[in-house]
Amino acid sequence: MSVKSVKCDCGHINHEGTVLCEACGKPIEGNQHIDGNDEKHVLEMRYEGSARRSKTYKRTFIDKTWAFFSSVKVGVWLIVITLVLSALGTIYPQEKFKNSPLPSSQFYVEEYGLTGKIFYQLGFHNMYDSWWYITLVALIGVSLIICSIDRYVPLRRALKNQKTKRHEIFVKRQRLVSEDNNLTEDDLNQLKTNLKSKRYKVYEDDGHIMAEKNRFSRWGAYVNHIGLIIILIAAIFRMFEVMHVEDYVWVREGETRVIPSTNQEYYVKNEEFIYEVYDPVQQEQFRMALEDVENPVPKNFQTNAIIYKAVGETITGQEPELEEVERGEVRLNQPVTFDGYSLYQAGTQVESEYDSMTFTVSLEDESLGEFTFDTDDAPPQFELESGTTVNVDGWFPELEFTESGPSSFSKFPRNPGMILSVENPETNNLERFFYLQEDIVPLSDENQLAVEVTEVDRRSASGLSVKKDYTLPLFGVGAAIFMIGVVQGLYWYHRRIWIHPKDGKYLIGVHTNKNWFGMKQELDKVTSGTNVGEFTDQQEMK
Repeated sequence: MSVKSVKCDCGHINHEGTVLCEACGKPIEGNQHIDGNDEKHVLEMRYEGSARRSKTYKRTFIDKTWAFFSSVKVGVWLIVITLVLSALGTIYPQEKFKNSPLPSSQFYVEEYGLTGKIFYQLGFHNMYDSWWYITLVALIGVSLIICSIDRYVPLRRALKNQKTKRHEIFVKRQRLVSEDNNLTEDDLNQLKTNLKSKRYKVYEDDGHIMAEKNRFSRWGAYVNHIGLIIILIAAIFRMFEVMHVEDYVWVREGETRVIPSTNQEYYVKNEEFIYEVYDPVQQEQFRMALEDVENPVPKNFQTNAIIYKAVGETITGQEPELEEVERGEVRLNQPVTFDGYSLYQAGTQVESEYDSMTFTVSLEDESLGEFTFDTDDAPPQFELESGTTVNVDGWFPELEFTESGPSSFSKFPRNPGMILSVENPETNNLERFFYLQEDIVPLSDENQLAVEVTEVDRRSASGLSVKKDYTLPLFGVGAAIFMIGVVQGLYWYHRRIWIHPKDGKYLIGVHTNKNWFGMKQELDKVTSGTNVGEFTDQQEMK
């Protein structure tokens, strides 16, 4: 597609669609749009009247696509849609944080009912890693890039090509104008001195004067866009495990488990879980506050952890050989770090599971011996010193009663049940008992033996969040660049003053991209000591 050009009366060649000549500022015939021929109308100076591709070329599919994504409204709508979907994704926990052995299709329905089912079916359970969410983020980036190029390139070209000598119409149709000024050579010298004292750059050409300062502030918005684009790139990188990992693992006291998302390379052992609460007696300064609450106030959640690395090749079905690489105390906001990973204390189940139960068997108040049942690794049969044999006929870590009898819906011993068969040489009978909620229930009224629970040991489980994030530096760089753009565009203003000689008098036009009140105050200081007349605000005259 050939690019047409438009030649101004001053001889400058402008791109098709240019509203104001990039050199002299005269409105281009046929492209005035809202300007028309009304010489009293204030010129639209937002983009210096430069030609934008999105407003000029709309013939091909590429032109239409460019025009679509260059629209600020489209960009805003993409951001709004992404924010709304992001908020919906936080209603229920994401799949990786559901902390349940149930499959997602079952978990969300059983835990949250109909809304959970809808949440799952819409794909919100794994939203932030889904292709459509990443596509939305990418489209925001595309919109930002096209918006920036569509506006920055012609604006920079127009400001670079601007000349000191401007067309009379251009100067006359600025917002602040002062006409018919009888200025002497001393007045002009004083004006130039005052302008330089206000850090203006002063240019002269054949009696025409242009003063300009803070042009760099015009690029603040585009610096913002660069920062946002870097942030969006960092967000997209988070979907790749090589850049970002965020997972969760429950580790019980004494247990060693593989750390998820490490390709079974690293393991963590929970040597001890420490749970401390504030004591009103020892913590005198908090005594009144602590006495007003019903439950103890936690003081410390701590996991004493050891990190291991698998050595050599891992064979399926065999325990890997482990080598210690790190050990430390994992507390809230105090992670243990290793090889780019960090383990954070994120969840607790204080004494939520049974570790072991000790039982005593007796006959007519005479002890026949005791045995300890380890919930993780207990034999199905125990031989006591008296020759008494105890068989574990049924073990239910998390007991529930169904129509077919007792069963377990979980492998974790949070509410254990047990069926025991005890055989003693003296009675020569097989007697059965049921362990339920730390109590023993005989299954027959004719039982001669007695079984009692003498000791119960509980254990805690620690929830550890596994994180690796190489995108944080990118986020930091993007945020820093974004803030530089904010400061650049917010605290400095692009200000220009044109002094145009006409019939022995001078026409003065003033423009600033923002803060007209401050511009008017500065004009009072710039024109101090000269015969420059009052400035008319043509915007207020409408």
